Amino acid sequence: MRQWLWCITACLVVSLTAHAQSTETDTLVSQRPAAPILIPAEGDITPTLLVSKKEAQAVTSLPKPKFTPKPQRALWLALLLPGAGQIYNRKYWKLPIVYGGLLGCVYAFSWNQQMYLDYSQAYLDIMDDDPNTCSYKEMLPPNFNYSAYESRLPALFKKKKDYYRRYRDLSSFCFVGVYLLSVIDAYVDAQLSEFSISDDLSMRVIPAVINDGSYTQSHSYGVGCSLKF
Repeated sequence: MRQWLWCITACLVVSLTAHAQSTETDTLVSQRPAAPILIPAEGDITPTLLVSKKEAQAVTSLPKPKFTPKPQRALWLALLLPGAGQIYNRKYWKLPIVYGGLLGCVYAFSWNQQMYLDYSQAYLDIMDDDPNTCSYKEMLPPNFNYSAYESRLPALFKKKKDYYRRYRDLSSFCFVGVYLLSVIDAYVDAQLSEFSISDDLSMRVIPAVINDGSYTQSHSYGVGCSLKF
């Protein structure tokens, strides 16, 4: 009889222990975060991870990284091609200014060069003794009294020739100047792209104690002004 009681007691202890372990395992499984559901796409063996609508919106609404141009790259691009530095800095509104200035200088150079060649040839023709070279007459107004101003025409054509040569050279210098300004603008614009400008603009006027720096250590009192920007 005593042996039967020991057997029944041992069976009860084993069953209670097994029940407690199963209950603890179910509790841990219920507390574990739910794994994402993997459903294979149509015609595909690889399962596709289902993402909730809220998570998808959070991923798509992430802010794009701010573009920060590099000064060295903007400098080299502007040196290789006028206006390329402005395009790299995304300052497209500066392109008409750059190309307008360059094209204006090119037009001024070509115009002054052509006029210089015409007046140079006219000056050479009027200075030689060949009567067949008279291209200078084409540059005079119709019904012009040549005999009355014959002695003054060589000086006039020489003056015109030098005038257009000077402005031709000036046009070439202006072209180089506009080109260099576009390079400097691209470099400085890229350099200042990271310059922080605070919205807090304030000025304070407060009393101040000023030390004159002498051995007597005397002090003077005044008003100090501090500007924050």
